[in-house]
Amino acid sequence: MYKEYFGFKELPFSIAPDPRYIYMSGQHREALAHLLYGVKTEGGFVLLTGEIGTGKTTICRCLFEQTPKNTDIAFILNPKVSAGELLATICDELRIPYPDGNQSVKVFVDRINGHLLDSYSKGRRTILIIEEAQNLSPDVLEQIRLLTNLETDRQKLLQIIMVGQPELRDMLARSDLEQLSQRITARYHLGPITEKEVGEYVNHRLAVAGAKEMLFPEELTDTLYRLSRGIPRLINVICDRALLGIYVKGRKSVDKETLLNAAGEVLSGSGAGARRRPIKKWIASGLFLVFGASLAILFYLYNQPEESPLLALSEGSKSRANASNQNGAASFIWPADYPIKKSRQIALEVLLKRWEVPVQGEDQTNRCRIAQNSGLSCLEGMAGIEELRRMDRPAVLKLYDGRGEKFYAALVGLQDRTAAFSVGSKTMIVDLAAVKKQWLGEYALLWRPPGNYEGSIRPGDKGEQVVWLNRQLSSLTGSTAREQQKDEYTDSLVKEVKKFQIANGLMPDGIVGPQTIIRINNAVGSDEPRLVRKREK
Repeated sequence: MYKEYFGFKELPFSIAPDPRYIYMSGQHREALAHLLYGVKTEGGFVLLTGEIGTGKTTICRCLFEQTPKNTDIAFILNPKVSAGELLATICDELRIPYPDGNQSVKVFVDRINGHLLDSYSKGRRTILIIEEAQNLSPDVLEQIRLLTNLETDRQKLLQIIMVGQPELRDMLARSDLEQLSQRITARYHLGPITEKEVGEYVNHRLAVAGAKEMLFPEELTDTLYRLSRGIPRLINVICDRALLGIYVKGRKSVDKETLLNAAGEVLSGSGAGARRRPIKKWIASGLFLVFGASLAILFYLYNQPEESPLLALSEGSKSRANASNQNGAASFIWPADYPIKKSRQIALEVLLKRWEVPVQGEDQTNRCRIAQNSGLSCLEGMAGIEELRRMDRPAVLKLYDGRGEKFYAALVGLQDRTAAFSVGSKTMIVDLAAVKKQWLGEYALLWRPPGNYEGSIRPGDKGEQVVWLNRQLSSLTGSTAREQQKDEYTDSLVKEVKKFQIANGLMPDGIVGPQTIIRINNAVGSDEPRLVRKREK
């Protein structure tokens, strides 16, 4: 309707997931990087979660454009199916023939396995993408996990990307789905964009559409951010309705009154907790001018959006949240007497002090170098709370505040329902449920490798690190002193390692990496800093 009026080549605020319009915020860049990393790994799962309208589908479309030409993609849009129906849909997507009326899961799996082996022999890769994965039932999730068992001697045959809303993370945190969760090789949670990014987002979409003028003045950015909560889809529909408003009035620039009224019309009928009747559509510009401002103000006062999943808190609630108590604070709020811009440095210093490593100067350009000089190594990655509990080491977590801004904090204690964070001289107790909402899984921790360790201990290796491995496992199994001195990683020792890995919930590959070494040190009772306080007997 207004395309020609503003001189657009196309409508700038369509909600269709068009990769040309994607605005790569810091979070979107990280999300795409995680997907690309996951796709390049040797099979397993990649997890992308986010609130409705944050751009998950658009990120997937962008991923399509960057996958190699030798990649086949099966896209599942409706996951509310049985295990058999899911397998049939995968066959349909990959054009795998199967008998008419077949309901046998084995037949489907055999056909899929044969197709994947054939594709692998031709140098092709296969990716399965499942949208709205929070709707998957437990038995279907288990069937999906079993699909990752389709493999050759060298690699998995199927890469699976699950895309869903935040409740998908909660599902995968359940104990009965732990095997599936452990196979996730990359995960990312996409949150709202920041206030600064809202203005850049709007101008980016307008520029792609061919706009020649500034249609949304910079002073409206704060208002648009508050009304949309930084959710791209809401930004789109509000801006679209605002442009319609000024088109009706014959203007060339959006004003605050028009923006508020547009948000009122868009949000009053949504699930944002509206408590009054939806605002009627504009019938004439005169009615719009008379009632628009007052209705928009009423909407704003009585229909404040619910807190975001990142726990947006008012200034008045900060003092309550900062109070450490037995049950834990409702969320982690950075203490005002410490500069949040130095949160990474502060958190790292806490970690180093736990390991009794002297901190010299403020140069943190390589935050692992100080630890390495003291014989430690730095382990970074993505994990869940329970995995951190099993590693049992203090860790630096990357957290997000109520505005979606990141900061870092040192996790120094874990109990059943609370987590303890140390910021300088302060210790803050936070409810675990709140931590899971503010933390997307990114962590860094310190651990102690054996002498001459070079990234892993593999079958056939010789040397001091193998002697260490033999000694530690021998102390756990009661082997003789002579066996403890063996310096070659033999087949018999590989079997012992695999047995230990299985008992500790690790991949039984016989390769002794950081996770296995950390668990071995825990098992032998090393005096390294711990995260979980052991209960007294």
